Amino acid sequence: MDQTTSSMKHNGCEEGTEVFSHHGVVLKNANYHEDDTTCNGTLTVTQYTDGKRIQWKPIAVSEVSECPEQDEWAMVDTVNQRTRTVSGGGGDIRMHPVNVEMREVKSYIINKRKRELTLLLRDGSSHAFVFQYGSIQDFTYILRACLKTRRSKRRKNLYLVTGDRNESQPLTHSFAELNLFSDNSTDAVWRFVSNLKHRPYETTLQTFSKLTDTILYRTPEHRPPEEMAAELVNSLHELPEGDVEVEGYHVVEVPTNMPPRPVVTRSPPLSMEQWKEAMDDFGLISNPQRIKEIIFKGGICRPLRFIVWKFLLGYFPWNSTAKERQEIVKKKSDDYFRMKLQWRTMSESQEERFSDYRDKKSLIEKDVNRTDRTMDFFAGDNNPNLSLLNDILMTYVMYNFDLGYVQGMSDLLSPILILMSNEVDAFWCFVGFMDRVSSNFDVDQAGMKTQMSALFGLISAADQELATYLDRHESANMFFCFRWILVLFKREFNNDDIMTLWEVLWTDLPCRNFHLLICLAILDCEKNILIENNYGFTEILKHINDLSLKIDLNSTLCTAEAIYNQFSCMQDLPLSIKKLIGLAPESTSGDSQDGNSSTTSCEDNGYDHDNDENDISIIRDYTSEEEAFEKALCHNYI
Repeated sequence: MDQTTSSMKHNGCEEGTEVFSHHGVVLKNANYHEDDTTCNGTLTVTQYTDGKRIQWKPIAVSEVSECPEQDEWAMVDTVNQRTRTVSGGGGDIRMHPVNVEMREVKSYIINKRKRELTLLLRDGSSHAFVFQYGSIQDFTYILRACLKTRRSKRRKNLYLVTGDRNESQPLTHSFAELNLFSDNSTDAVWRFVSNLKHRPYETTLQTFSKLTDTILYRTPEHRPPEEMAAELVNSLHELPEGDVEVEGYHVVEVPTNMPPRPVVTRSPPLSMEQWKEAMDDFGLISNPQRIKEIIFKGGICRPLRFIVWKFLLGYFPWNSTAKERQEIVKKKSDDYFRMKLQWRTMSESQEERFSDYRDKKSLIEKDVNRTDRTMDFFAGDNNPNLSLLNDILMTYVMYNFDLGYVQGMSDLLSPILILMSNEVDAFWCFVGFMDRVSSNFDVDQAGMKTQMSALFGLISAADQELATYLDRHESANMFFCFRWILVLFKREFNNDDIMTLWEVLWTDLPCRNFHLLICLAILDCEKNILIENNYGFTEILKHINDLSLKIDLNSTLCTAEAIYNQFSCMQDLPLSIKKLIGLAPESTSGDSQDGNSSTTSCEDNGYDHDNDENDISIIRDYTSEEEAFEKALCHNYI
């Protein structure tokens, strides 16, 4: 770490004065890995004529710039993080420098034993930095010297920016001019501060009734006005919590129906030994439910994934023998290549008269060329795996032409193809996956809107404070979660984590809509940041996008399961929520007569509205919100 006065370039040729510099700082973005050094660089604070700026520059970027046409301190695109520069051979990443105006910092978070710092900006975007060497204390000292901050009472590692240090401080200075107290009444002042904590409403009314008085008070030398004002401001932030009896008033904290959240832990993944023990001599899985429970709690070990995924995705029936599966592979292979031949043998003249097919083919070609190109499996030019990706998607068009291809499907196929490394196996597993999420790709987006409506219903039942906040900030439509639901968090986790998450979801435990509880778990973690920073829809949207590859999967899964357990223990849980998360049998909707209990999906009968007075409506009318939906769709995806 260095504090220097060297010159830096900004906005063309302007020279700035570098007041702080720290080397060995890693930009934690969508390409970050713990052992990766390609994101290493220098973090500086530089003074320009328009104010101080926080700047990060990768080591590879030259420090010499002769008035370039485009400022080398270009802001990182926090919404569309898929824009990358890929070399022909290995998919190298060109790291873009970061340039942030100091006054744009809304708050910051200190994580991981004070080695990681995340800057949250006023527009909802964020930048996370990992300090490989030394401490971040010097940098946070600079922040505190430039910005007025206070520690959040909701989240101890969150620090909120309350103003600029060089701004005037009218609040502090104004208390000496409010004329609230009698002359030489120091005791009355401090009695007011004390009373404010214990009798907030009465004290406030009594005090501000004196605003019309014209008597000035004087503070003794050992009690300067700034100290008294600071204490008073702090007291305003320390009002009593919970139910407090006061004279003539009753301060009530809104109660919650949610029981205490239990502690949930993860277990080891399904092992090869457990899998072999589950098979009889004919290769039949004796207890599929037990296998699913193990997968839900811990996932699947890597060598076993390519086998078990075929069962989870319906390629192989759970009640099939080894001999029957051999026959299935042969038949599925014949079916696949027959469908592939249909589009491979289509002539150009046929394509010219088949506009729908031609449009789908063009869209697939574009998406294939930008799907996971930074991964070794798809990196480089003329990669044969890209051809496999293209062929499988084109064959799916022939398999399901009503749906065809919609942007985003390539994201779902990519991890499957990487794992299977076989065209036929990958195709039929992809078919099974699409059978689960096909409603996500409806032309009218009805399936997506229904799920986002259900998500808000879950939030309303679990956390009324968050639900109220989102509703008041035009975010109850949950459109900022569009990308999460559309491709089941594919862009939020790295490839290993997304495989674990997907196989957990494919167990349908504890319910088919567990992905909505995953959303709720993430929002539960981010709640304080959204509320403390007073983010609106646009800022929430950008903040959620910036969480990509910054979410801890294990803690998220534990939280989601714990929330489900909380719901399970609630006595007055609305019927619609019970059906949504599989706590009520299908027969309660009137659609089933057999009385068997089963989990319910969003696309089935989980969203009916019975004439139950205790039920709540979780379907919202979005007919007047199409503009917001289009905005979210544009910012959230592609």
